[in-house]
This record gives sequence, C-alpha cells and structure tokens, in this order.
Amino acid sequence: MFGRDPWGGPLEISNADSATDDDRSRDLDRAALMRQLDETQQSWLLAGPGDQAGKKKKKYVDLGCVVVDRKIFMWTVGTILGLGVFIGFIMMIVKLVPHKRPPPPPPDQYTQALHKALMFFNAQRSGPLPKHNGVSWRGNSCMKDGLSDSTVRRSLVGGYYDAGDAIKFNYPMAWSMTMLSWSVIEYRAKYEAIGELDHIKELIKWGTDYILKTFNSSADTIDRIVAQVGVGDTSKGSSQPNDHYCWMRPEDIDYKRPVTECHSCSDLASEMAAALAAASIVFKDSKTYSDKLVKGAKALYKFGRLQRGRYSPNGSDQAIFYNSTSYWDEFVWGGAWMYFATGNNSYLTVATAPGMAKHAGAYWFGSPNYGVFTWDDKLPGAQVLLSRLRLFLSPGYPYEEILRTFHNQTDNVMCSYLPLFNSFNFTKGGLIQLNHGRPQPLQYAVNAAFLASLYSDYLEAADTPGWYCGPNFYTTEVLRKFARSQLDYVLGKNPLKMSYVVGFGNKYPKRPHHRGASIPHNGVKYGCKGGYKWRDTKKANPNILVGAMVAGPDRHDGYKDVRTNYNYTEPTLAANAGLVAALISISDIKTGRFGIDKNTIFSAIPPMFPTPPPPPSAWKP
Repeated sequence: MFGRDPWGGPLEISNADSATDDDRSRDLDRAALMRQLDETQQSWLLAGPGDQAGKKKKKYVDLGCVVVDRKIFMWTVGTILGLGVFIGFIMMIVKLVPHKRPPPPPPDQYTQALHKALMFFNAQRSGPLPKHNGVSWRGNSCMKDGLSDSTVRRSLVGGYYDAGDAIKFNYPMAWSMTMLSWSVIEYRAKYEAIGELDHIKELIKWGTDYILKTFNSSADTIDRIVAQVGVGDTSKGSSQPNDHYCWMRPEDIDYKRPVTECHSCSDLASEMAAALAAASIVFKDSKTYSDKLVKGAKALYKFGRLQRGRYSPNGSDQAIFYNSTSYWDEFVWGGAWMYFATGNNSYLTVATAPGMAKHAGAYWFGSPNYGVFTWDDKLPGAQVLLSRLRLFLSPGYPYEEILRTFHNQTDNVMCSYLPLFNSFNFTKGGLIQLNHGRPQPLQYAVNAAFLASLYSDYLEAADTPGWYCGPNFYTTEVLRKFARSQLDYVLGKNPLKMSYVVGFGNKYPKRPHHRGASIPHNGVKYGCKGGYKWRDTKKANPNILVGAMVAGPDRHDGYKDVRTNYNYTEPTLAANAGLVAALISISDIKTGRFGIDKNTIFSAIPPMFPTPPPPPSAWKP
C-alpha cells in the first residue's frame, strides 16, 4: 500500500508494522495500568477465569466508621454474648444460694425505751379495747361513762385514764395528744423507720375521738364542754366510793362516775383546740377526718375566746389535781396550732398580739418558773413553735416584732437549761430541778429535753450552727448534750443505777402507784375496799406496767419504791407524752440521718407575700 508523502515521494505503509505498533501501544497501556494497581489487584487482572474461581472471596462487615472482617466480627460478638451469659449464670447462683446477711445495728437505748413508753398509753385506754391492744391484763372498762350521768346522758366512753386511777381529766389528756401529734409532725420519718408510726397515730386518734365526744363537735358554736369524768377528792373524809377512795381494777368499777362540765373555761377549750388542730395535720392524708378535727378545733377556740375563765375553780377536783393558773398561754399555744392547721391569719394575729404575750408571762424574766414547759404553762412550747415559723417562713410585718421577741426568749430559755448559768439547780446526779426540788421532777425534765433537742434540730435545718447566750456562742450539740443527759438520767445513768421507766433496763420500779397493775388479773372481782390489800402489800406488782415513767426521785437523787407514795411512784399520761416526744427527738436511727420535717406543718398555709410596713410619717420642720 502506498500513500502520498507530503515531503515529496511515496509513503509505503506496511501491515506488519501497523500490527506491531498496535500491540506495542496496548503493552504500554497495560504497563502503565499495572504500575497504578497493587499486587492483589494485579493478580486479579492477570489471573484467568479459572484461577479466580478457585479462591473464596472474603466477606466484610461495614460498621459505618470502620470495615471489619466478618469472621472477626462474629467471633467478637459471640465472645461478648458468651461472657454475658456466664456472668448472668454466676449472679443467679449467688442470688439463689442462701447466705447470711449482717444483722441490722441494734437500736439505741432511746429507741428501745420509746417502744416501751408508747405501750403505757395502751395500758391507760378506757372503753372497749381493740384486739391488738397488747396489754394482756387490761380489758373493757367504764362502758357506761356519760350515759349513767343524768345531766349529760350521752356516751363519753373511751379516752385515757390519767394516772394510777381511773379519772379522765380532759386538760392533761388534751395536752398529751398535742405533744404526741407535735412529735409525729416533726419526726414522722423516724417513727416510720422504727415501725411505730401506725401505732402512735392510732394512740392519737383514740384520744381525739374521745375529745370530739366531749362537746358538740358538729356545731359551729358551743356553750359547754366536758372537763372530766370521775371524781377523786377524798379530802373531806367522805367514804363515798370514787376513783381515789376505791382501789379497784377499771374493769371492775361499779360505782357512779359523775361528769363535770364547764361553761367558761378558756384554758381547757384552747388546749382541746390545740390537740385537734395538731392532730388534723397528722391525719391530713385522711381529709374527711382531718376536716372534722379542724371544725371541732374552730368551735372550741371560738368558745374559749368568747367565754373567758379558768376551768379549775377553787375547791374543785380540777383545782386539786390539775389546776390551771392562766388561760393566756393557751390562747398563744392554741392560736399557733390553729394557724398551722388552717392557714387563717386571724389565729396568727391572736397568737402574736403583744398584749397576749404580756399576759401569758413572756416578759416575766424573774419568775422562778420562767421557761418551764408543762401541761399548765404552754408558753415555752408556743415560743419554740412560733420561732419555727420565723426561722423557715419569716412572715414579716406585722408579725415580725413579736416573733423576733419569742425567738430571742427561746434562746434565753435554752441558756437557762445549761448548768453554767445557774438558772435552775441540778441534783448531784445531774437531774435538772425545774420544779425547784418539789416532788415529781421527771415530767419537767423530759419536757425541757424535748424542747432543747427539737430547737437544735430547728437551728440545724435553718443552717444555723448554734445560738448566743449573751456574748458567748454555743453550738447545737450543747443542747443535744443537755437533752441526752436528762434522758440518760431517766433511763438509768443516775446514782441509783436504776431506770425510772418500768420494764426498761435490768433495774426499774416494781411497785408503781397504779390500780390495774397492782391487782392480779385472776378472774376475781375485788370491790371498792377489796383491793386495799394489793395497794398496801410490799410485794411487786403482779402486772408489769411497761413503759410507764414514774414520778421520779427527790432532790437528793433518792427514790422510794413504795406503792402508796405517789410522789415517787405514780406515772401520768402527761409525763409519758413528754417522754415519748423527747425520746423520738434524740433517738439515733442507724438507717440514715433523720432531721425534722420542715414543710408538713406549713401545708395549710398559703404562699406568703408579707405586707410592707407603713411608710414613716411626713417630716415636719
């Protein structure tokens, strides 16, 4: 083949040369391609179809961020699942195989004593007893109270006997229910932790159910209330059977039990209002019952404010056994509880009225009984209660001035409990003499222990490490130390090495002044005088009055375990209520740190928007 040569002359194109050039071009292209491929890829390209069929292609798993060989992936997953199954099997074996758990730490002595102290209230019940009452030697008693009185003719069955007799005094009984309720409001979690919450609520309800019977609780306005059932005065030499002249088991009483009513008794009415108001907070989850308690409390407090007078006129049974010296402190105390139960500011206005505080003795600093909290004088308790309001809610004007006064006075009372200030004497064994050496000192000591322990918890909850006594600062632990010292004395750390709570410890009183405990439960009915032989015997009581705190030692730490000497050996409802409150406040629950319940007591109070004080008067030149 010839072609034209542009340079002049023929150009011959050879077929052989052309084929060689094409092959050469392909070889060059293949060489360039081979240089760009890795060895594996080259082997794929160079291998023939037969060679590729002889090898298995590897499989991979794309995990998104990394590509993993499928075999390695499956092996890893299987290993993890196998380990999981193995660990689960081991855990199942550990759970199924029985093993011993370490026992919980034993309760402290205060908790142990508390369990017993509550049982005293079971022993003091009047009326038809529940099956689970837990006191084998007690039974139904005084089932006709109120019905047999021609002036009343309504059921007053129930409630609690006051002490070693069978009289039902509403004044100390109501105070006892207030104290129990206060302790539950503050330390509900502790009661629940030791398994006593349902028990103490049941005891409170037993008392408040009875209080509701002692006046027309369905009315908004009342004109009378029952003060007591039974009579105890034997000073006139009468041989007429009554609750002090006779020595009988309550179950065997067959004599008449008169009912005493009052028509102007501000102290009693206000204390009963406090009891129902405090209990309404305890039972706030049972709205129907709580509302019923609040309604009754309103009627009682209204009655007390309108019908002024003391419930214990001179010469009456009330004056002999539970004389009330004033009703002003009950106005403050009851008003505070009414405010917490209702949130109505009108009650707080009464409780914080400067004139009310003055009449109640808030400024009687020189009084020998200043700061002594009892069933008669509630002012120290009311001041602690209202200090709580200032510490946590601080309602401001117009209440701040008197609340600050109460707070400062509470600080002063706490200072007076400390031995170094010499406000009160102490026995050589360490018991504070709040009643100045007179008989029955323990009830006052445990009340002070409760206030001191509770106030220390208030301060701690308010992030306040202590308080001032003059220029000196004292920590909250100082108050707890005082509270523990008094309870330790009661529980056996005293010169006689004897517990004053029956049934607690190895050594305790064996002859409490108590009719039911001193007469055998043997099916024999002993008449009015038939029980005298049991009263006068030197033998120990056949029935153990578990949890009863007796009246206590004299000012020389001496004690006479003589049944007829009630100044040493008689327990009372009010004294045990203070004991229960003090024990729960100072008890050390090992399962956790339990302080006070800051908020429950304020549940009925609406959000506060304090009113600003009025502006100062215009300046005049």
